[in-house]
Formats: sequence, C-alpha cells, structure tokens
Amino acid sequence: MTLWGYLAGILWFAISPLVTAESGTVAEPVGRVELGASAAEADVTVACMYPMTGRPASYGRDSITGIRVALAELAQQPDAPRLRVIVDDSRSKASFAVRMAEDFIEADQADILCGMVSSGVGLAVSRVARERRIIMIGTDHASSRSVLEEGHRYYFRVSSDTWYSHAAGARYLKALQARTGWRKLAFLGPDYEYGRVAWRDLRQALDMLGVEYQVAGQYWPKLYEPDYTLYIQSLLESPPDILVTALWGGDFNAFIEQARTTGLFDQMPVANFDTGGNYDTLVALGENPPPGLILSARHHLNWPDTERNRRFVQAFYDLSGRYPSYSAQGAYAGILVIAKAVGMVGDVSNTDAMIATLEGLHIELPKDPEGFTSYIDADTHQIVQAQAIGRPVANDQYPPTRVMLGDWVVYEAELLKPSPELVQRRRGSRNP
Repeated sequence: MTLWGYLAGILWFAISPLVTAESGTVAEPVGRVELGASAAEADVTVACMYPMTGRPASYGRDSITGIRVALAELAQQPDAPRLRVIVDDSRSKASFAVRMAEDFIEADQADILCGMVSSGVGLAVSRVARERRIIMIGTDHASSRSVLEEGHRYYFRVSSDTWYSHAAGARYLKALQARTGWRKLAFLGPDYEYGRVAWRDLRQALDMLGVEYQVAGQYWPKLYEPDYTLYIQSLLESPPDILVTALWGGDFNAFIEQARTTGLFDQMPVANFDTGGNYDTLVALGENPPPGLILSARHHLNWPDTERNRRFVQAFYDLSGRYPSYSAQGAYAGILVIAKAVGMVGDVSNTDAMIATLEGLHIELPKDPEGFTSYIDADTHQIVQAQAIGRPVANDQYPPTRVMLGDWVVYEAELLKPSPELVQRRRGSRNP
C-alpha cells in the first residue's frame, strides 16, 4: 500500500458521507468500523471497544476520531508500523464486551485489545486479556482498581485514573480548606465500579495529606440516572461545605441542569476532579455557568498551552468539525503508544518483549506541559501525567462553548504517583 493510499483510507472513513435516508444528515458510526491498513497488509491488528449508542455515545464518537488523527500522523512516518484498527460498539455492557473481545481474538486475530469507557467494562475485558495473555491498552475507563488490585502484566492504561485525579483533588481541597475552613464534605457518584473507587481514592488521598473533615453524606444514583431531584433535595436539606461528584458525561450535565434552578450552587462549591472539565460539559454550561464549580478532566483544549496540544486539537477539528473531549486524547494516545512499542520491538507477536518495552515507555502527548514527557510506570502500568484543576472563565475560542477552564492550579505528575506502600497495600499479597 502506498503512503497516499493509506492516508486516503483513513480520511475516507473520517469524512465519508454516512447519510441517513430520512434527513440527509451525516450519521455517526454505530457499529463496526475498520481503519488503517487492511488485514493482509497490517503489521498489527488492534481491536477497540467504545460505546456508540446511548448517553455515552459521544465518547465513542470522539475516540474514533482520535484514532483517525493518530493514524494520519503515523501515515506521515515512513518507518511506522502499519496498524489495522477495528472499533465496535461495547454497548456499555460488560458481558457483551467480553464476548466481543473473544470474537476479536478468535475471528479477527487481534494482537492487542484497546479502549473502553465504562470501568466495569474495562475490568471485565482486562480479565479476558489476562486469561488469554493478550496485551490490553486502556484509553478511557479510569477505576484505579484496574492497575492496582486487578493490575496484571498484560494491562496498561494511557489516561489518568481515579487515583491521579483525586490525588490532585485532595491537594486542591487541602489548600481550599486553609483558605475557607470548610469541614463537611459530601460525595455524589454513580453506583458502580468507577464511582465507588473514586470515592475511596479521594478519602485515601485526603487521609494521607492529613486533611480533617466530616462526611456529610454519600449519594449513589444509578449510572445514566435521568432524574437527580431526590439527591438535590437531600443536599439542600443538609448542605455540606463542599460537594465532590464523580458523575461524568451526560449524567454530570443532567445534574448541573437540574440543580441550576434550586439554589444548590449558591450554597456549596461543587467539584469534579476527573471528568467535570470535559468539553461537552463546558458547552452545556452556556454563557453563565453556575458559581462555585471546580473542574478538571483527563485532557483540556487550552491546557497546557503548547504547540503539541494545539496541533492535536486542530487536527481533530479539521477531521471532524468539532472539538475533542478527553476521550479523544486517550484513544489517540493509545494508538501512538501501540505504534511506538511495535516499532521498537519489531514483532507484535513477541508478547514478552512488547510488555518489557511498554513498561517505562516514554512518549510525548498533548497533555504534557513543557519540560515533561508522559511515561508508563513500570510497576503499575499506569501512565504518569500532570493534572490541572481550574474554574470556568469566559472564553469563546472554541465555539460553541462560551467558557473554558482557567485559574489553573497544576500538580506535577511525580507528586501524584501512588507510593509503593499504597500500591502494596491495595494489592495485598497478590502477585500481578
């Protein structure tokens, strides 16, 4: 395959007219998509699972575009390995994704599994990877249990997890307490793997920093809950000094919209340290966001303000006509990490050499501030990256949003790494 043919194939998938008969509008993929090299010409087959339907579908949509951006970059590198990337709809269901992973391995001869948004889905597929001894690259799901309690030699993650986000959040809360004297903390999170582990990570991080606080309440709506009225009412009846939430995507947007008219934001700051600064939430905030929001995400369009980050954001926009969510940067990073490791090893079937190469792999990514390069921690297999926490400020540089995060507080990557003692405590006597 020629360089132009390879690149043209990527761009065809990115801009091909998937037109609906009824409306004539371009439709997003809702099923299997194949990108990059053909099965006959590929050096490696990567099989990814993302949601393409339901409330989290935008994460799958942006992940696919992030993959296309990465493939387009690789097509400009003559020595880059030729990747065949298959993407299909996980439906956000663990049992379905497990069957899909097995089919990818058997029917498509997949060399590497990747992706996943739901932490429950990610953990389930990670167990398949361990049993089948196939490398898995997690690009979005964030439960720290995936690299700690259930970490194993075949699993790697290339986006920040709940530990890194909430280790930064705990430091932010400690500094906020010194300024405001807050004491009562409430937590609102989805009642499944991700929310439960996020709450545990935050409490562990606060305790390690010696922050004294009272738990004013714990609230556990179901994932994709349509109505948060009862939780909002309970928070208003017994208001904490600060509310931390691990709601994400459409769930967090729905909570904000329903709480806007209740006075909740006038009574307590609301912090979301892992997903709250996602681009779709910033769009949903409109021109006048509620007061007191403290937000972060696993990638930001306007931080760090580096040429590397600006280039990624622009390339994504050029392909899709929209700006990326953090899931896009995770998928993009996953493809580049795979390509770099395969290029260094030379043979993707040499699993032991691939694992040894991924352990400690350094790679420049859009999330890296000047002077720092992301790397995969050899012990936990978790990518090590800085974290920035901010507040919404007026900014119309990335329409249609009218606000972006600013007033940044940045936490260095090495400061956020779990200590060896914490890793050992979380893993117990288990040998990963």
